[in-house]
Amino acid sequence: MLKVGLTGGIGAGKSEVSRLLVACGAVLIDADRIAREVVAPGTRGLASVVEAFGEEILAADGSLDRPRLGAIVFSDAEKLSTLNSIVHPLVGARSRELEEAAAEDAVVLHDVPLLTENGLAPLYDLVIVVDAAPETQLDRLVRLRGMTEEDARARMAAQATREQRREIADIVIDNDVPLEELEQRVKDVWAELVRRSQASRPSVAE
Repeated sequence: MLKVGLTGGIGAGKSEVSRLLVACGAVLIDADRIAREVVAPGTRGLASVVEAFGEEILAADGSLDRPRLGAIVFSDAEKLSTLNSIVHPLVGARSRELEEAAAEDAVVLHDVPLLTENGLAPLYDLVIVVDAAPETQLDRLVRLRGMTEEDARARMAAQATREQRREIADIVIDNDVPLEELEQRVKDVWAELVRRSQASRPSVAE
């Protein structure tokens, strides 16, 4: 099994790279998706978040109002740290369960937005960083996700810098390029991941 960490700043296009790698054959463990699951209605995670931030972060149906919570934590480092201390251990435990269920020869792709911030690089055999210029990130967040420029800048500022992400990268995928170029780059990266996966397998004595 080859354990790969995938990360990138908000708006860098990490989700598109993840989708392309899965199409190539990677087994995806999506930290964001798991983070939503562990704070679903009725979970211990949601109860802990409500205890920390109050019932005003709940929607009318009892689910977590993620935009409201995001507006609270992404401009306050202490509150963000409190939220992370609740959610991250739960996400980690579920991620390990899914990894253990994968085939022995799988390339397991851990899609982890805050991999850099939380010092998680040593957990993986290698780290892929999806990189884009800050102005590209800002444009995508405002134009494609409908964020205000102020909110987008706050989300970006709450994350690691571009330089910090690149420092931990074994492979950098430039996503300031047309989709066709990105697809070819991802195919090349997949070939490298398969090569490394095969090289790491123990030889069978005859």
